[in-house]
Amino acid sequence: MKADIRLLIPILLAVTTHGQTQGDSIARIENNLMPPVVLDGASSAHWTLADRMLHYHTPGVSVAVLHDGKIAWAKGYGSLEFGGATLVNRDTLFQAASISKPVAAMAALRMIERGVFTLDEDVNSRLKSWKVPENGFTKIERVTVRRLLSHTAGLTVHGFRGYAEGESVPTLVQILDGVKPANSQPVRVDITPGNTWRYSGGGFTVLQQLMIDRTGIAFPSLMRKMVLGPIGMDRSTYEQPLPEALRANAARGHRPDGKVIRGLWHTYPEMAAAGLWTTPSDLAKFALELREEALGHPGKVLSPEMAKAMLAIQKQNWGLGIEIDGQGASRRFSHGGGNEGYRCFFVLYEESGDGAAIMTNGDFGDQLFLEVLRSIATEYGWPDFRQEHKTAVSVPPQVLKNFEGIFDLQGDQFRFAVEEGALWLFLSWRPKVRMFAETETRYFALEDNVPAISFVRNEAGAVEEIELMGRRAHKLK
Repeated sequence: MKADIRLLIPILLAVTTHGQTQGDSIARIENNLMPPVVLDGASSAHWTLADRMLHYHTPGVSVAVLHDGKIAWAKGYGSLEFGGATLVNRDTLFQAASISKPVAAMAALRMIERGVFTLDEDVNSRLKSWKVPENGFTKIERVTVRRLLSHTAGLTVHGFRGYAEGESVPTLVQILDGVKPANSQPVRVDITPGNTWRYSGGGFTVLQQLMIDRTGIAFPSLMRKMVLGPIGMDRSTYEQPLPEALRANAARGHRPDGKVIRGLWHTYPEMAAAGLWTTPSDLAKFALELREEALGHPGKVLSPEMAKAMLAIQKQNWGLGIEIDGQGASRRFSHGGGNEGYRCFFVLYEESGDGAAIMTNGDFGDQLFLEVLRSIATEYGWPDFRQEHKTAVSVPPQVLKNFEGIFDLQGDQFRFAVEEGALWLFLSWRPKVRMFAETETRYFALEDNVPAISFVRNEAGAVEEIELMGRRAHKLK
């Protein structure tokens, strides 16, 4: 990174805020970023937001904080592009990536309330331009809107990389069939619908086609009519590519090394899955509207009954298009997103009305937004997302050797190796991570985005599986 950019970032922190003046809280948040875990007896690192933006090669961040069911404040940091003079403000657009899904889900549920289609009927009975290809799995169970929204439809294609400048952009049907110029695989049912939770951007692309087929309205216009307009998400659009009139205040996407994406960003015709351009303040409006409706207050989009259905767990910790976690005061709904060059996240506690929306324009922005979230949680006394203190126990290297190997979880591989008497985790998408022992078989890291991992022994005492986030990965032979 050039020296002049390092000098520029701290200056850019003094930008627009709105809402209630909370200067002291904002300043503490900006200067109290920290790692997720600190070992008992050790002192924790504390960083400034400016330092961590440079560390993660992320030039721009935008934040909206919710408190007591209202937007308490919103603020932008940094610039649209490294070395650029245009500052991020509360109106700067970012790609919402997969946060497009819960907003699209709300529109689909509104259409259900209007009788356009139903939650549990076979989507093929309503699709016109394209049908889910039939096979042995669909003869057992059908693909329904409920299953599309809850990621239980048995459909393939986790996510999409979009289309760079100069690349041909496919039609929606070409994407669904994996036909060139589509750069993703065909969207197909390959496990029995309803049996298994598996995240599927492909499922939301089927939903997009269904919504278009049933209304004959272009998806961006449909979303404006169903959700964005009624809620007042005036800075948001599903238009792909982004219209010229909105480009001047749009954050450019950046690679892990801090270089801007060729063409500034990718185009995502998979709009329901990944195509929303928005701001943290608009995401906050969406989250607050859903909470108000679920609490039984008059809503602008959904009835209280449908809002409660959206926030009711279907399988694992997922509702209809949105993630649900916690119980009581900790119960919250959230969603994250990651497009090429962008990472973002929002969360809202149902009981307190506290939450935050954070958007970044860097491929390492997920690391950054977790640190920002942790600082917000600490300042406002949230029950979750705060730094943990843990005790590590000593495990002899000869025991650690039993845990070496590669474990596969639906294509994601976790490799463990012992180096200099410690156990290390190697992942394809990040530098190696040291794992600390909580017990002889359970291990944790001091860094974000690394789940606690338990090694599972068979009856003979050999390690053949690991367990993480309630799922098991099998050791490769």
